[in-house]
Amino acid sequence: MTFEEKLKNKEYDQIWQEYCGFLDLSMDEYMTIQNRLLKEQIDLWCSSPLGQKILKGKMPRTIEEFRRMVPLTTYEDYADVLLMKREEMLPEKPIIWIQTTWEGGKHPIKTAPYTKGMLQTYKTNVLACMILSTSREKGQFDIEPGDTFLYALAPLPYTTGLIPLGLKDEIDVEFLPPVSEAVNMTFSERNKRGFKLGMKKGIDFFFGLGSVAYYVSLSVAAMSEGGKGGSKLKKMMSMSPSMVLRYLKAKQLCKKENRELKPKDLFTLKGFVCAGTDNRCYKDDLEDLWGVRPIEVFSGTEPSCIGIETWSRNGLYFFPDTCFYEFMPEEEMRKNMEDPSYQPRTICMDEVQAGEVYEIVLTVLKGGAFARYRVGDMYRCLGLTSREDETRIPRFEYIDRVPDIIDIAGFTRISRNSIENVIRLSGLGIQDWTALKEFTPDKGRPYLHLYVELTPEAAVHSAVSKEILKDHLTIYFKYVDQDYNDLKRILGMDPLQITVLKCGTFEYYRRYRGKTLRRINPDIHDVKEMVRMQEEMYEQRRGQR
Repeated sequence: MTFEEKLKNKEYDQIWQEYCGFLDLSMDEYMTIQNRLLKEQIDLWCSSPLGQKILKGKMPRTIEEFRRMVPLTTYEDYADVLLMKREEMLPEKPIIWIQTTWEGGKHPIKTAPYTKGMLQTYKTNVLACMILSTSREKGQFDIEPGDTFLYALAPLPYTTGLIPLGLKDEIDVEFLPPVSEAVNMTFSERNKRGFKLGMKKGIDFFFGLGSVAYYVSLSVAAMSEGGKGGSKLKKMMSMSPSMVLRYLKAKQLCKKENRELKPKDLFTLKGFVCAGTDNRCYKDDLEDLWGVRPIEVFSGTEPSCIGIETWSRNGLYFFPDTCFYEFMPEEEMRKNMEDPSYQPRTICMDEVQAGEVYEIVLTVLKGGAFARYRVGDMYRCLGLTSREDETRIPRFEYIDRVPDIIDIAGFTRISRNSIENVIRLSGLGIQDWTALKEFTPDKGRPYLHLYVELTPEAAVHSAVSKEILKDHLTIYFKYVDQDYNDLKRILGMDPLQITVLKCGTFEYYRRYRGKTLRRINPDIHDVKEMVRMQEEMYEQRRGQR
């Protein structure tokens, strides 16, 4: 039966058990599923040409041998096969290929194959996300055929484009605007059309990147107002009678409270889901705007949909049937960053410790291409059980990308390579630099903070000011990285801040502290100390004169 048929038959307990029953698993039961599916994947992956290419002739038979013999991998290990879509090399024939940005300035895209089994698991877990997004307590949910779904998603070939595809055969959900229209629209056109239809039909579900959802939400008032006089009357005539009444009441309330119109004044969401990085920067504001706290899901191009929060909104639980999960302790990750030849150890789900931070390592199940794959994400284990959720499996919070990548609002993947390319192309005489992801003190919004030191020649050239540096570097960031350009184009965000340090600051710090700052995301306390030390250096030079 389809999901819709189960709803019509009022099989609510069975639905909960089928889609959300993993939350009732014990740790032993969870690992039994993990190990069974990994053994199936070992047989497929290790005997495939792709697996043999990475294994170099080895043939692990057990989980222990697999974890010992298969090296930790990154996309570079798969690129020659996957970018050419060489299906004959893969463990199982893919049904569809998904793509995303790889690394701005170096690699335009990366692609990932999805098999029939992966798509079935994706569909099941997306339905679990919908159920849990409407849940206020264990076993309770609110989904009906014909529910409306605001289309704030990137279409295929991006991962979120699979959501309409996955739901199509399971339940009649009305996307606003319809997917057939939305795929041919710009981001702005989709928003305007979606809210116009929402004013007629209401909005039941909203799913988007946290940063995108926030931007879209802020524009609701402008889209709802529609101008003065006749245009307002025309807009009201296009609404349903119930929406006209709600609109008039909302306007009266906003006038009384002396505030702008918010989405919650017009719409009552059943489910609100946000994905991507930096969601913690937007959740409080999104809750204020919509009156519903968004539930967080974690999904990626390579691993698919892997985790979801519950009704408590207090940590992600990983689906046991999407990937086999390994966790690299933060200390091991940093040792490997300092010495790439160092082989970091990993642990399994039943070995994680509450409070510890880990880089996640994934083996995609059901015929997936990626084995022991470093997707580049960091998580903190919040607890091994939860009295509130009545769970006996670990839950996590997403922290950020790994330290050598700066991701802003789920859009960018800024690396050392991309910044070096920008500096080289700009020709601005930047001699030394370091870059951090920082957050604004008022709203906690993420931005890229670039600390630069100019060459002596450029420093004495009065034309090279901080403003000129920022303007020039922004142009080249947009040129090198299309996703960086989208931050401004789609979200209206200017993510770059620059601090210009006095000549010799980096060398002075190296000499007196005996260490060199990392190019990407060094310790913020070390950076602040270096900034302070430039005054010390300046005073010392003045004394010598």
